[in-house]
Amino acid sequence: MISIKNVSKIYPSINGEVRAVDHVSLDISEGEIFGVIGYSGAGKSTLIRMLNGLEIPTTGKVLVANNDVSKIKGQKLRKARHDISMIFQHFNLLWSRTVRENISLPLEIAGVGKAARNKKVEELIELVGLDGKGNAYPSELSGGQKQRVGIARALANNPKVLLCDEATSALDPQTTDSILDLLVNINKRLGLTIVLITHEMHVIRKICHRVAVMESGKVVELGSVLDVFKNPKEIITKRFVQQVNEPVKTIDQLLESYPKGKAIRLKIAGEQAKKPIITTLVRDYSLTVSILQGSIAQTQKGPYGTLFIHLDGESNDINRAIDYLNTQPLTVEVIKND
Repeated sequence: MISIKNVSKIYPSINGEVRAVDHVSLDISEGEIFGVIGYSGAGKSTLIRMLNGLEIPTTGKVLVANNDVSKIKGQKLRKARHDISMIFQHFNLLWSRTVRENISLPLEIAGVGKAARNKKVEELIELVGLDGKGNAYPSELSGGQKQRVGIARALANNPKVLLCDEATSALDPQTTDSILDLLVNINKRLGLTIVLITHEMHVIRKICHRVAVMESGKVVELGSVLDVFKNPKEIITKRFVQQVNEPVKTIDQLLESYPKGKAIRLKIAGEQAKKPIITTLVRDYSLTVSILQGSIAQTQKGPYGTLFIHLDGESNDINRAIDYLNTQPLTVEVIKND
């Protein structure tokens, strides 16, 4: 569906060239929810704007739905953009138009007749959960409702690709989750390919199938969300993963009540999360096992989590238990010895 081939974007400046995107290559499959994460200045906004021709790469090629958007112009580019819609952080609604009129705008521009236009608008209002709000103006809506209008408007021309530019950054956590759930539902119902950029790993974890981590214009890490959470390789990726796995207390605080034994950090992913690991340790190794803290979160490919446990008992039994853990499909780290 999307192929980015060795793309760079260079801007001139007083102090020399600024390489906003630096030799990036990515392939995104049809029906995939693909996330691009990075801090401010990483190049993610420039990259996503090249997918609909708002930015033209200095070098390289961008193919979207069989259109080379890095080369086409004029009428061909306008036609290609019918397949590529975008939603924004600050909604970009017309404040003098009602919800219906905002959603209808792309259809009006496309020359769709009034009857067909009205039918499509009502379908989209229902799809995004805005029943009863058709005659409201943006000033009468909450932030989440405004974004739902933006999503409905973006879907009006039946696009094949939906680009999300920090689409939840202006929303509170609960509203963010409701918008993310809506995007997942749209992806499943319409088979829509979704590309989103964000600086929040929670967004990536909740809805994306794969993720690219950007830093200084480069993609420094790429993989399935579950694999990246389970085994982040780059420092910046580890920092992002910690956003959603930050311990409630430090390890030293947790271990104040456990002067003996060993503390273990277990990273669990996928089907591993369903295994009775704690039960096995207690039953087969004659140990006292205390759960210090932990969390399990869902990704599109299954659960992922980190569990801190403390093992107390005879040294030989503890070592045998650790040997057992190391035979399991887990990441095991001893963080405190006797």
